[in-house]
Amino acid sequence: MVTAEFAMTLPSLVFVVVAAIAGVIAVTDELRCVDAATTAARLAARGEPLNVVRATALSHAPHGSVLQLTSTPTTVTATVVVRVGGPGWFGRLPSITIRQRSVAAREAGGEP
Repeated sequence: MVTAEFAMTLPSLVFVVVAAIAGVIAVTDELRCVDAATTAARLAARGEPLNVVRATALSHAPHGSVLQLTSTPTTVTATVVVRVGGPGWFGRLPSITIRQRSVAAREAGGEP
């Protein structure tokens, strides 16, 4: 009788553990996107070359991230977007899109 209950609860336990791991991965990737967007906005506001901004920001971002930069005469906006799925086989399930944005004011010597 105990084995039947155990056999019924084991799949649920595995699902909960995998869901928790996927949640931790999503939160970690979100924090990495925030860091990448902040880094890109700061570097672009300082007037760094675009290839340096992209390379540095994407090195902080999760694999497969896309960096979008927009600028005005007074600010630079960096947006990092990535799609995150679950680990292993669960990566075939629907994924979520993480989008983080950071705005920085242009520095006095920064190029428009």
